[in-house]
Amino acid sequence: MEFVEVFDSPGKGRGLRATKEAWAGDVLFAEPPFASVVFDSQASSICHSCFRRQEKLQRCGQCRFAQYCDKTCQRAGWEEHKLECAAIKTYGKPPSENVRLAARILWRMDKQGSVVSDNQLTTLEDLEDHICDISEDDLKDFKVDIHNFLDYWPRNSKPHTVDSVSHILGVINCNGFMVSDQRGLQAVGVGLFPNLCLVNHDCWPNCTVILNNGKIELRALGKISAGEEVTVAYVDYLNVSADRQRLLKQQYFFDCTCKHCTEKIKDDLKMAGAEVDGVKVPEEQVKEVTEFSRQKLEKMEKARIEANYNEVVKICRECVEKQENVLADTHIYYLRVCCTLSEVLSYLQFFDEASEYARKMVDGYLKLYHPNNAQLGMATMRAGVTHWQAGFIEVAHGMICKAFAILMITHGPTHPITKDLEAMRMQTEMELRMFQQNEYVYHSMREAALKNQPMRMMAEPTNEGIKNLFRRK
Repeated sequence: MEFVEVFDSPGKGRGLRATKEAWAGDVLFAEPPFASVVFDSQASSICHSCFRRQEKLQRCGQCRFAQYCDKTCQRAGWEEHKLECAAIKTYGKPPSENVRLAARILWRMDKQGSVVSDNQLTTLEDLEDHICDISEDDLKDFKVDIHNFLDYWPRNSKPHTVDSVSHILGVINCNGFMVSDQRGLQAVGVGLFPNLCLVNHDCWPNCTVILNNGKIELRALGKISAGEEVTVAYVDYLNVSADRQRLLKQQYFFDCTCKHCTEKIKDDLKMAGAEVDGVKVPEEQVKEVTEFSRQKLEKMEKARIEANYNEVVKICRECVEKQENVLADTHIYYLRVCCTLSEVLSYLQFFDEASEYARKMVDGYLKLYHPNNAQLGMATMRAGVTHWQAGFIEVAHGMICKAFAILMITHGPTHPITKDLEAMRMQTEMELRMFQQNEYVYHSMREAALKNQPMRMMAEPTNEGIKNLFRRK
């Protein structure tokens, strides 16, 4: 590989480091999946070959499980699906996504070996499975997967020991990576990318991972010197250090000792109280509202999962009323409420109010996230679109330009999201010129254009995104 090599990272085991200098936006490597499958929950709405979302899909005539855009996708996916198709028919039903992925991995290993290209830096046998670290509750589910795999695995395929099956399932459990739809907005499947498994975590990383045209890309967020370790964030930075460390220990079985965790950098901002007329709000009051917000956010999440969006708005407004003049604009619970309100109000087409909360969300994110963080770029893009929908063209264009600059680094110019954003940037630029020439004419033309379009609902709010790139149950 041109940009990276394997090395022993102190205190972490194997890792990857840069072999030459890289700059923001450089792709250090791109990697197709060793194998990938669609989530169980998405199996009937996503093409099993190209992972595109389609309203009408063609079902495999043999197993009646796999779905494809057309004959072209079906032929392209047949090599991976051929053995799976016969196995599903014999088994009588499709097994879980973990079992399906493990089977695809082992079929490919049986045919091509554990290393399938010159660019692959590790064998699958050398990847960590962390089976000995799995909790008792998770171990029960893990054993069920092993049992189901052994029932599903065809008798005419090469037999594998329980240990080898357990290893592959363990690797999937801690190293499976989210596969997104064609626009990169929603996770629709899971895949295994061997080289990516070697990239270690840092809460303030120097790289980000994006799925683009069927391959993951490891992209630099800033200058990386030759010999410097390349890192990505396994969990969202919008948590305090103790919560990030707890999540990393629970999900990935290591203690994070990065600078941002050990020095608790920005934790004070994330839990800060407001200042009213230069006077800080008493700490006890901040703690009380923080706990109130935590409880309300749990209820909000339940209502959101149930798609009860009016209830979500009601709960969020109760939070905002309590948080106002008590929590700082960087407090993570305040930002979570703003984020949820902006998305749900946009979905319900209350664009003016949604834009207000979107702006507050972005203002807080700018003080917390790395300036080239992908989550910041996506949030700024959504806020820009919301302001455009509300008719605030000047703010909208500014936000869309900022988002475009970030996503050019994190996603690159060929990513579908960046292409969409470029078209949006050109459109808002044209509208802004019109607005500056004659504000009245601009609003009249906009109103007429909106009246001539049929009313349509916004995309439904979803939790899926790019916050948690590595898949966990």
